[in-house]
Parts: sequence; C-alpha cells; structure tokens
Amino acid sequence: MVVWAQEIPLTRVVIPMRRTVRLAEVDNVAVAVESIAAGETIDTGVMATTAVPQGHKIATSRIPAGGVVLKYGQIIGVASTDIDPGAHVHVQNLISGNLDSRLPRTNPPAPQPCNASVSFQGFRRADGRAGTRNQIGVIASVNCSATVVHAIADQAARVLLPRFPNVDGVAPIAHQSGCGIARQDAGFAVLERTMKGFVSHPNFGAVLVVGLGCEVTAAADLLPLGADPARYQSLDIQQIGGTSAAIRAGLERLEALMATADADRRTVIPASELIVGLQCGGSDGFSGITANPAMGMVVDRLIALGGAALLSETPEIYGAEHLLLSRVETAEVGAALRSKIAWWLEYVRANGSELDNNPSPGNKQGGLTTIYEKSLGAIAKAGQSTLRDVIDYGRPLRCHGLVFMDSPGFDPCSATGQVASGANMLLFSTGRGSCFGCKPAPSIKLASNSDVFRRMADDMDIDCGRILSGVRMSQVADEIFETMMAVASGRKSKSEQLGYGDHEFVPWRLGAVL
Repeated sequence: MVVWAQEIPLTRVVIPMRRTVRLAEVDNVAVAVESIAAGETIDTGVMATTAVPQGHKIATSRIPAGGVVLKYGQIIGVASTDIDPGAHVHVQNLISGNLDSRLPRTNPPAPQPCNASVSFQGFRRADGRAGTRNQIGVIASVNCSATVVHAIADQAARVLLPRFPNVDGVAPIAHQSGCGIARQDAGFAVLERTMKGFVSHPNFGAVLVVGLGCEVTAAADLLPLGADPARYQSLDIQQIGGTSAAIRAGLERLEALMATADADRRTVIPASELIVGLQCGGSDGFSGITANPAMGMVVDRLIALGGAALLSETPEIYGAEHLLLSRVETAEVGAALRSKIAWWLEYVRANGSELDNNPSPGNKQGGLTTIYEKSLGAIAKAGQSTLRDVIDYGRPLRCHGLVFMDSPGFDPCSATGQVASGANMLLFSTGRGSCFGCKPAPSIKLASNSDVFRRMADDMDIDCGRILSGVRMSQVADEIFETMMAVASGRKSKSEQLGYGDHEFVPWRLGAVL
C-alpha cells in the first residue's frame, strides 16, 4: 500500500504500479488506478463491494454517516450515509457538508533561490520585458469590429506572413463586449485592463487595434502611452469608410507593422523572466496525483531561478485555501486572499448559487466529488513556494515568485486574465482532455492519465499518467521543465500546431450590460 505521511509533500512521492493509491496514512479512501470490479481485492486487502471506475474513490475502512472522508490527508467532505469498506465513494454517499475547519498540514521549507544559469531564447522588448513569441496582434476594441479583425488577420496570415519569416503568426483577438457598459462600471474597468494587458503584451512584436468608432472602449485609448507608431496602430471602421475600406487599410498598416517586427531576433534571456500561468481544466481523479503536483515541482524550480507563476481560479481553491494561507509572505497577502474568497461567497449567494456547484459533470465522471477534493488537487499546481502577492484579474504582475490572481474557474476566462497580467506562457493540466490555446502565450498540455494522452495524442504535450506506472514524479517534472524552456525558445506546443488561440480570448464580464 502506498501512503503519504503528512510531513512529506506529495510531489516527492514515487507511486509504484498498483490497482489503487492511498495518499496519506490518515486517508480512509484510495483512488482506483484502473477500474475495479465488485468482488476484487485491492492493495489494502479490502474487497470491493461495488464496481469502482478508474480515477474514483474506494473506501478502505468504515465511514459512518456524518463522518469525514479524508484524501490527501485532508477533509474532502462528509458521508451522507454509512459507507462500508470496499464501497464506491462518490456523489451517492459523499457531500461537502458544513465544514468549519480543515486539518492543518506542516509545509516543507520553501525552495531556496537557485544560482544556476538557465536561459531561453526570447525577445527583449523596448520596455525591458521578455517575450516568448513574436506574434502580430489584430485586436478588436469592441464586438462590432470582430468580423473586420478576423478578416484582416486571415488575409494577413495568407498573403503577408510568408514574407516575414521572423514573425511567428498573426493573432486575431476579438470578444463579445466593449460597449453597452458605463465607463464607471466595474465591468468596464476589468475589460479595459484586460485589453490593455493584451495590447502591450511582450509576446506581440506589433499590434493593430480595430474599433467601430462609437464604442465605450475606444481603440486609440487602448494603445500604450507614448506608443511607437512603428509597432502600435489603431483605426476606426466608421472613420475609415466602412468594412471593406477598413480591411484594406488594416492590411496596409499591418504590412508596415510586420516589417518592423520581422527585424526582431531571439536572444539569450534568463529563466527568471518567465512568467507562467497555471491552469487545470477537465480535471479528473488523477489530476491532483500526477499532473498537478508534477507541475508544482516545475513551479518551485522556476521560482527558485527567480521566475514567476500565476495561480488563479478562486472558486477552485475554496476549501483548500488554508494550505495557501499557511505560507503567505505577509499578513497583508493573507488578508487579501481571504477577501477574495469572501467576495466569491457573497457573489454566488447573490446569484442564487453556491461554490459547491463546482465540480463540473466531467470532473465528476472523472472521479472528483466535492469542491474541497477538487481544490486540494488544484492547489498542488502551486508547489511549495511562498505566496508573495494577490492581485486582481488582469492586473500587471507586481513581483516575481508565486502570485495568486483572482479569477473565475472557467479556464479560458482565467487564462485570459493571466495573459493580461503578463504570463508569457501557460502550463495546462487536464484529465478529461481540454482543448485550448491562448494567443499570444503558448500553452503546454499535461495529461493526468495515459489513456487521455493516447486518445488525444495530437492535443497533449506530456503524459503525466506514467507516474501511476512507477515513473518518478521528478523525472516527469524534469521533462515538463525542459519542454517549457524549449517552447519558450520557439518550439511550437501541440495547441499551437493545431491553431488554437484565435477564438479563446474570454475576458471576465462583470457589471451591468445597458
């Protein structure tokens, strides 16, 4: 039987090939590495009384009704009925319950700064920031200009791009808002901040912003102050003479912008300038055992080198936030995180919902039952590093290290905010098989199980499911880190090869639509 003592971080565990895995001595459930039939005896010596699907939980001891269910050495909910040893533990007998406390866990020491010289081949921008791509952005200030933006980008990719070999691509960035909102509204502030974060993103070598001409989010207002016109341009469809004229004018301006960006060259940049957004989507019962903790090891290594990592999806740390609070750098950082959790509790209450409506149906099919269980696995992405800051959605990063950015749990929306905050690449774990890309930041897909890696080989970059077969987690983490550095230096990720990112810009929509 595999166990995880509470003082040993999950990221250091080696999991040999087993039918089940139990993650902590105190746990009263184990996770099925493969489907188990009723009547089969598992590694703990308990006989399964019902069939247990792969990735789902099986009781290793009796749990009375109202008793707590433990996984990761933490409470993931309470039994809604008596649960016998060998029973399948899931939605039929496990609920979140009214939990007033969490089990403490002693955190291992935070990773120490590393003096190792690790670098990638990136683009040094005029403001000093580092880019991992040299994309051209064609950005809509309002939904009314979305069609023109896509038309300009499509034609530029076909006609202009072959002439500029040092340009990585043309990225259309369009959305469903930009007008019908008041300038003093919170929704406008979030949208404007997000748009400006993309316009000035270091992965763009040049940007054309296209507006209609009468919207709240005016195109010219989104350009950086003192912007170099050789790299930043805007136009309004109404002023230029309509759709066809705007497409022609856009292509003319884009040709000059691409010529400027084509002169850019990759240069040696230290790994300390990587800013990585951490995402997990379509999670399953293995996500918190394989891909997420392996990602956490990579995060610790990057932060030790001076880099930055953005953890997000506030509804998906709920119930496990105490593990982050136990390693905040200052009391102010802890207070900021508590404030975000409180805001979300009030937000969902006001909308007649609750945070435990998450996990999603796909999460539950993959073996996750309660939000506490999902959150404990999700937080593993953040490794063991000190939490240094908490920022609003799309706010520019204020420091390196581990930073929490407030966002919804919807992956495209959360990733959009991370990129707006400065993430120049993404690590994205999935157990069900999420398909996603977020131009201009490359996204690396980590499969939590080998089945989804084989089934969706064109979408997945790394098979973390091998950890369940005895491959050391540190070995998989090394592979993720090496892939991350290669992708930062220009190698295309699977999502990029498939062309993802033209339709995945999803700003968080808050406030009234008037």
